[in-house]
Amino acid sequence: MRTLRDDNILKLPDGRQLGYGEYGDPNGKPFILFHGNPNSRLLWGVIPGSPFLPGTRLIAPDRPGFGLTDFKEGVTTLENWHNDVIALADSLGIKKFAVFGPSGGGPFALACAWKIPERLTSVGVFASVGPFLPETVVNASPTVRTLWKYAPRLPGLFRVQMRFFAWLARYFPNLYVRMILTEFSETDRKDYARLKVADFLRPDRSEGFRQRGICTWYDAMIPATWPIPLKEIKIKVFLWQGKEDISVPFAMGRYIAEQIPDFEATFINGFGHFWIFEHKHMGEMLEVLVPPSSSPRSK
Repeated sequence: MRTLRDDNILKLPDGRQLGYGEYGDPNGKPFILFHGNPNSRLLWGVIPGSPFLPGTRLIAPDRPGFGLTDFKEGVTTLENWHNDVIALADSLGIKKFAVFGPSGGGPFALACAWKIPERLTSVGVFASVGPFLPETVVNASPTVRTLWKYAPRLPGLFRVQMRFFAWLARYFPNLYVRMILTEFSETDRKDYARLKVADFLRPDRSEGFRQRGICTWYDAMIPATWPIPLKEIKIKVFLWQGKEDISVPFAMGRYIAEQIPDFEATFINGFGHFWIFEHKHMGEMLEVLVPPSSSPRSK
């Protein structure tokens, strides 16, 4: 994957800054990627094997509170995220674009599908976080279920906890990895080791925690305070998810698929959250979302 530049800064109309990276072909078909948690714009440059399509221009903003992007409480919300995305696209001269969000980035892609379908060529999510409901967390890991349930009720406590995890990830990364792997299925733990995820994600995760975890606290509150009316989304959405996923439970993906009127879901047997890092799967998803013959170029 060719990195064009991974430390760009855009000043937003309200004075906040948004950091973003660019990868791939500068004249390619535009694709805006929303990273998961606790990742950053650097994620897309460290995935092994360059699993992206040629002729694609990848624009990767830091979500609010991650990396170089400012978080402002009360302003930085899912409901307002599309305004930042429009500002970024307009600054680059891009009229229409595809969006994709894995895991914690999924709600941000769905927010764009809800708010700005007229600007989008396609929408995709992988193992997207969704609303916290009895039926969506039935097979979630106990740690994740507890986090999502109580983060909105005890925000001060969870802010402190997330700052601790941010400190741990930056200074004791091996211990941090051992702790977070308790949130994943046995399938995912094996894949994490086999794919050497800890090694290639280390610089990305460190950048994701640059702002001491404020971002992870906000992400933890999203499921229980879910604001997106999924049934009102007016553009087709593609979803992929491994059936062995318990960190973002498979039932959550199935619920999202049942709610959105125009939806195409692919559920993968025998895999979990880290299927996305298997060789070529990223390219396969992008090929569905940005087919070679149909999507407009960026300018």
